[in-house]
Amino acid sequence: MPYYTKQIDSPVGRLTLIASDIGLAAILWENDSPARVRLVPLVETPDHPILCEAEHQLAEYFAGNLRAFTVPLDPQGTPFQQRVWAALRDIPFGETRSYAAIAQAIGHPTATRAVGAANGRNPLSIIAPCHRVIGSNGALTGFAGGLKVKQQLLAHEAGPWALSA
Repeated sequence: MPYYTKQIDSPVGRLTLIASDIGLAAILWENDSPARVRLVPLVETPDHPILCEAEHQLAEYFAGNLRAFTVPLDPQGTPFQQRVWAALRDIPFGETRSYAAIAQAIGHPTATRAVGAANGRNPLSIIAPCHRVIGSNGALTGFAGGLKVKQQLLAHEAGPWALSA
């Protein structure tokens, strides 16, 4: 099964959107590690309906008009990773959670490190908002898009203004 891809510009850099026929499979950062999300083969398809809908929803998010995404999703991962990524999507807009809180939410309170590892493999940055996960002491921790982008996304969600391109 091929995956379809499209690149878009955003206020936090160039993003690569990847979809299957089922849903959005990944959002990759400009300098993303190829090993973080492995989906092949990729076919450049800028008019694929799922990619177009994802682009539209991301534009609305960055404009400050969208707080919850409804584009169909198809992330590939282990059952544990899928539970973590679902818990990320449950974090309300403008709020944060610790890795320990996510571990508790998925019923594995001692799996904080495993939650961190699954969070790092999250293929749906922004939509499955791993930027909303912080250290238990409130510190910003690793993020595939970089800590500066994580800070930008959290500031965007905390304020009434939209990120500008």
